[in-house]
Amino acid sequence: MLVVGTLLAALGLGATIAGLVLAGAASAQEGGRFLTGDTERHQTAAYALTAPSVDLDAGGVPFPDVPNVEQLAGVQVRVTAVDPEQEVFVGVAPTPDVTAYLDGVSRAELGRDTRDGADRSRVPGDRTPDRPGNQTFWAASDQGTGTRELTFDLQPGTWSLVVMNADASRPVWVDLQVGARSDLIGPVAAGQLVGGLIGLVVGVPLLLLGAAGLGRDIDPGASRPGTGPGAALAQTAGTGGGDAFPVYPVRVLGFLDRRLSRGLWLVKWLLAIPHFIVLAVLWFALFVTTVAAGIAILFTGRYPRSWFSFCVGVLRWSWRVGFYSYSVLGTDRYPPFTLASADYPADLDVAHPQRLSRGLVLVKWWLLAIPHLLVVAALTGSAGSAGAGAEWDESGGATTASWGPSLLGLLVLIAAVILLFTGRYRSGLFDLIMGINRWLYRVGAYVLLMRDEYPPFRLDQGPVEPAAGTAPQSPPRGPAPGPQQGPEQGPPAGRDQGPWADRGPQVSGS
Repeated sequence: MLVVGTLLAALGLGATIAGLVLAGAASAQEGGRFLTGDTERHQTAAYALTAPSVDLDAGGVPFPDVPNVEQLAGVQVRVTAVDPEQEVFVGVAPTPDVTAYLDGVSRAELGRDTRDGADRSRVPGDRTPDRPGNQTFWAASDQGTGTRELTFDLQPGTWSLVVMNADASRPVWVDLQVGARSDLIGPVAAGQLVGGLIGLVVGVPLLLLGAAGLGRDIDPGASRPGTGPGAALAQTAGTGGGDAFPVYPVRVLGFLDRRLSRGLWLVKWLLAIPHFIVLAVLWFALFVTTVAAGIAILFTGRYPRSWFSFCVGVLRWSWRVGFYSYSVLGTDRYPPFTLASADYPADLDVAHPQRLSRGLVLVKWWLLAIPHLLVVAALTGSAGSAGAGAEWDESGGATTASWGPSLLGLLVLIAAVILLFTGRYRSGLFDLIMGINRWLYRVGAYVLLMRDEYPPFRLDQGPVEPAAGTAPQSPPRGPAPGPQQGPEQGPPAGRDQGPWADRGPQVSGS
């Protein structure tokens, strides 16, 4: 139900958005108006500017035999000479006639190579053409000073657009604007909207019912075990729950493996692709479920427990994949495909709230979270800036920016390089990386409406959460390392008895 609902809802949402955009376009072209783009300046030292030919024969398929076929689509071209005294010509004609007319004539093709003063696409030639206005093969044309406008309706054939000076001189330097219209946009928009709404009406309930069923299956606080497809996961996994949370009601745990492969991290992006595919589906479902839960909170003050457990499961799955891959690189054990807690060195849990503020649900996910979102952007956002190789537009803005890694990505990269050459993962780096990830997931749970407590502005570093009322500290990392094991590699004592056996008294209810 969750997968089918997610696919239907995603397709329905995409079709609905496309239908709304097309409906706006259909409304904008009422009264015979054209949908126009920006005006662009083109220049060439050749005699003519030509557009790539357009073939409307559809590969030999007969052209639609419908009344008023010319109303199906049309194009409008507006051309203005940069020199106000210069007469300009614009015309559309069959491609063979244009080719014969410009045979041996220097010309350039309209595009990026002729835009903004560039002139890099000229076809060489030494013949001077006749005046374009004297030719009789044009299907539509206009010439003169000022802005000249050409309108051409859809017709079968192969067509080319030509822009020249009316006296067939050179260079050609014009401002050009292209517009289009089609009577098909309205019916297509209606079809998209109807199909999209059907997909949403069918898909969203399926998605929410599937999320609720999976949430009940993995909820350790449920009054009875689930009977759906997730029930086996809940029965074989650890409880993972509990109501005692140390400092903040979002618990993020991660224990560094004693032995890590030096080079496996180079291909983990490939190994984790199955998880990325599943998480793409789960995160879409999480978004829809959060919107539905927000509506429920607004009217009841409660977050439905089954949806809450599902959302916690998605965050838990994401954290395990991140711990395995490039959020931490803390283990080489492949993450399990489950929403429930499992025998794995990384886990996440969020305490289910009894009540939530009805008013905060409207503002906490965007307004109140802004300070934390700025910090999150600094920790995980790109450090790209306009560098020496950037291209600048006429307004002085950079059009190409150099890329730089985020702070979290940079720290993980440093840890990976050290691991590659030394075989050790530095414990100090691991603790700091854990603290950053813990901050991110606390903010994530707050933005996802799961808690009302404001996240602390603090890096609680180390594998486990600090105990309430104590300073953050890391637990013991096991016995002294052997001859080939550094202290940075040692996991907590008792790891062989399961990943949570060594949490100690600091983390209760787990």
